[in-house]
Amino acid sequence: MFIHPAAALRALAVCVALAAASLSGHGVLAHDGHDHGAPPPASPVQAAPRAEARSSEFELVAVAAEAKLRLYLDQFATNAPVPAAGIEVETPDGPVAATAIGDGVYEMPAPWLARSRSHDLLATVTADGITDVLNLDLHLPAPLPAPSPASVLPASSEGPAWLANVRRHLTHQGPVGAAAGGFLLGLAVIMLLRARRALPAFTVLAITLTLLVGGAAFAHEGHGHGAEAAPPVQGAALTRPAELGLERARRLPDGAVFVPKSTQRLLALRTGVTGLAEHRRTVELPGRVIADPNASGVVQSSVGGRLAPPPGGFPNLGARIRRGDVLGTVTPPVQAVDQSDMRQTQGDLDQQIAITGRKVARYERLAATGAVAQTALEDARAELAGLKDRRAALDTIRRAPEELVAPVDGVIAERAAIAGQMAAPGTMVFRIVDPDRLYVEALSFVGLDTGAAATARLPDGRSLALTYRGAGLADRNQAVPVQFAITGPVESVRLGQFVTVLAPTGESANGLALPRSGVVRGEGGTMVYEHVSAERFEPRIVRVEPLDAEQVLIAGGLAPGRRVVVQGAELLDQVR
Repeated sequence: MFIHPAAALRALAVCVALAAASLSGHGVLAHDGHDHGAPPPASPVQAAPRAEARSSEFELVAVAAEAKLRLYLDQFATNAPVPAAGIEVETPDGPVAATAIGDGVYEMPAPWLARSRSHDLLATVTADGITDVLNLDLHLPAPLPAPSPASVLPASSEGPAWLANVRRHLTHQGPVGAAAGGFLLGLAVIMLLRARRALPAFTVLAITLTLLVGGAAFAHEGHGHGAEAAPPVQGAALTRPAELGLERARRLPDGAVFVPKSTQRLLALRTGVTGLAEHRRTVELPGRVIADPNASGVVQSSVGGRLAPPPGGFPNLGARIRRGDVLGTVTPPVQAVDQSDMRQTQGDLDQQIAITGRKVARYERLAATGAVAQTALEDARAELAGLKDRRAALDTIRRAPEELVAPVDGVIAERAAIAGQMAAPGTMVFRIVDPDRLYVEALSFVGLDTGAAATARLPDGRSLALTYRGAGLADRNQAVPVQFAITGPVESVRLGQFVTVLAPTGESANGLALPRSGVVRGEGGTMVYEHVSAERFEPRIVRVEPLDAEQVLIAGGLAPGRRVVVQGAELLDQVR
């Protein structure tokens, strides 16, 4: 049978046009950008499946892992971990006892997790003589629907491997590649026709084109380019136990903070239940630390002179001394005029001593014969003794220095002594303070309750207990000076250190007392974090007033009976 070349070419052109239409209808041109529809959205990072339960005593969180169940047991009011507790869980396989693996962390095998997506568990908790029953409703995430078998082309329908590779290569070409392939195919047809092999060439080209077009159409109808690995099913596999520690705290879109129990233990979060009560109103006063006037003293030089250390040297700062210890000496200087006068006086005294001495010797010889009365001899002896005393006192004034003696017991708080230094009269050389007896002096603009105890807050957050000692009658900068004695330990407290005194005014106010560590300063104002559920904390804007050095008074924004973070609030506020 003879086939005209022109007819064969026309038939081939029709086949190519039909193939192009078929390929374009099935989305081959979509490979220009390789766009086969919107990609599936990325699944958000979520925590492991969990359940929680609470009672008036305990709070329990169960986290599902692969064939295991991890339990976190805390006290409901304080959020403190409960160690050495007995936990027995009623599971689909019967009661199972949990084993302690950490501080308030327990674990138990759970092979029944893979059987169902919903589990109603009953946990019996026994700790510190208290037994409680908690109900845990655990729900596992549902798996995504599996792809339909019709959308995946079986591997056997692709034919030989080389043909599948050619088909896959051609179906992933753009318009330019398809045009180039058509041009080369046309050249091959012309060459075969000139060789008078029209029928075999036409047959081979038709079969090849049919296979390519059909395979490409079928492949793009289901977009099956071979047996590819199926994506993992979301929620099908539970989090492994080793991945439980990777759960991190994060701030939710509504402003609340999600903190897993494992992270709560790292941050040492503690809570307290607010209660409405009547408290004394206090006022904050600026103050500073001073020495107790009855337990402190200064060492001064009464005369001007040159300082000299004692045999053991000047005492160091902080050295403890006792009353009567010699801390140094002051040698007064002697001017040239004074030295001349003193030498003249010494000469006169020496002359009088010599004359009186000879007189005493003569009277002693005459008194033996009765020529001189005994009373005259005694008067001469007394005169001689007086002259010698005056001479010795004059030598002492010139040579003996003044001793600087400690007036009280205590430690050296200040020292201005340098060997050889000239000290003017009244110069303070040493300051002695008893570190166990210190005062705080504050300036008050309002009247205070003299019988109530006050507190002082140091810059580092520590507090001091104070006892009222008295108030002045003279104003100082339009305020009244008030003095308090520090009671209790006074470690690392220095003289002159500034403190904030919180003293009661005698008035009372109703409110919620909260530790200062639970209050944070944010962009919206002063706020606290309420523990609304086991792993959820919500910020609350509140209005506070000073109560004492350790607590503040919540005057508004928070209802009584709420669990509020009292430790770790600053760390919780940093979670983003």
